[in-house]
Amino acid sequence: MAFSTGFATAFAGSKVETLLFNPGSSSSSCSFLRGQQIRVLCKSNRNEKRFQRGVRCEVASPSDASTVSALEQLKTSALDRYTKERSSIVVIGLSVHTAPVEMREKLAIPEAEWPRAIGELCNLNHIEEAAVLSTCNRMEIYVVALSQHRGVKEVTEWMSKTSGIPVSELCQHRFLLCNKDATQHLFEVSAGLDSLVLGEGQILAQVKQVVKVGQGVVGFGRNISGLFKHAITVGKRVRAETNIAAGAVSVSSAAVELALMKLPESSRATARMLVIGAGKMGKLVIKHLVAKGCNKMVVVNRSEEKVAAIREEMKGVEIIYKPLTEMLTCAAEADVVFTSTASETPLFFKENVKDFPPVDPAVGGLRLFIDISVPRNVGSCVEDVESARVYNVDDLKEVVAANKEDRLRKAMEAQAIIGEESKQFEAWRDSLETVPTIKKLRAYAERIRMAELEKCLSKMGDDISKKSRRAVDDLSRGIVNKLLHGPMQHLRCDGSDSRTLDETLENMHALNRMFGLETDTSLLEQKIRAKIEQNQK
Repeated sequence: MAFSTGFATAFAGSKVETLLFNPGSSSSSCSFLRGQQIRVLCKSNRNEKRFQRGVRCEVASPSDASTVSALEQLKTSALDRYTKERSSIVVIGLSVHTAPVEMREKLAIPEAEWPRAIGELCNLNHIEEAAVLSTCNRMEIYVVALSQHRGVKEVTEWMSKTSGIPVSELCQHRFLLCNKDATQHLFEVSAGLDSLVLGEGQILAQVKQVVKVGQGVVGFGRNISGLFKHAITVGKRVRAETNIAAGAVSVSSAAVELALMKLPESSRATARMLVIGAGKMGKLVIKHLVAKGCNKMVVVNRSEEKVAAIREEMKGVEIIYKPLTEMLTCAAEADVVFTSTASETPLFFKENVKDFPPVDPAVGGLRLFIDISVPRNVGSCVEDVESARVYNVDDLKEVVAANKEDRLRKAMEAQAIIGEESKQFEAWRDSLETVPTIKKLRAYAERIRMAELEKCLSKMGDDISKKSRRAVDDLSRGIVNKLLHGPMQHLRCDGSDSRTLDETLENMHALNRMFGLETDTSLLEQKIRAKIEQNQK
């Protein structure tokens, strides 16, 4: 059986598996040789942005001498090519477009828990770097994976373990993107193109927060950090050059719009408004209520400090603070209840609401709960109460559809910018491949310099002065630096020019060959072996 494939070995637990792949195929096939079988794992075309389940096939018996010979030749000739392939950037997640809020809330990770999640993800055998982007509309995990297939499997199993959602169910609702697709996706997210509310600005602040929280966290490495920082640049550029955010609604403003749509027009100015939570989302709800003419509302929060600050900012508006202990009493007296807290358990259940006094028929006769929290603050059982209606973030689509068409035209302009920025990021990431060569070349030159310096000094005798020693040392260092200046310049690339990048990579490979800078041991094996040893401690 003939093979025209690449080859590598990878460690899974304590077992060694043999990996065969075809680097030239647009639909790469990876095979893992175990005993007398090959399990072929097929990936669909990248544009489909999905992985398909593997199929099995039989191969010739190992007793066939020609087959064994072919495999041995393959191992000898192509090992180097596979192990030098860079790791994959992968995003696995659930969003408002792919999964209901009931599932997203089980996977939601509070900001304070992001460093812990990064640590757990990077402890997985095939994950080098990680980041978490968890908002009311999405829960996305970005990783740098040594092995794309195994990395996806490990992260999915981690998500299942964390949330209690079976892997099979997760796979039905998750989306999975790799490398250029993953990069483009995050850029679209940062630009507001992937939001429920097209062009919304809050997501850019959330992407910035990922970088802020990730600083100093082991596992928030160079590739992931560079990706998110570049995404921030893209988000700012898109908003500056396309004006996509002009007139765009946020989740908070859409929540206010939805509430007003459900109220009789004559009662919108008099409806009793309650806002639970005075964080970023709650503050925006208050601002949008004021913009719609609401000059009086009750705000329930853990402390009065944030409410006082909002009150100071919005002079002329009556904002009444109430502590959390009075939440149910306040809700019983309200016509519309907005909830936007970080509570991981519901604040309202059916038994809390069923005995509330009825709402005035002039205000519609129904108490409205507008819940924009994930996890949800209002239990779905509240919907069973006849006098109550519950709306969550997934119900905002009704409002969003109204002003989407105009922003879609601006989104097309934004895509052109994202295309340019994606190429720049990929070029930057390609340029990182030269960093190890630069370090190896400098170390190689330094070893030679030190050896020759020692020989020279030993010939000059023991009575040589410190000044003379320093002069000789400086001379040798200067000669080496001048000799290395040209090669170093040709190894450095900012990634902005594809022609220059290609030349840089060619120079890197040439220097590796000329100076014997290549490592003998598979880099992939080393990294995975180190992972396994770390986890066994």
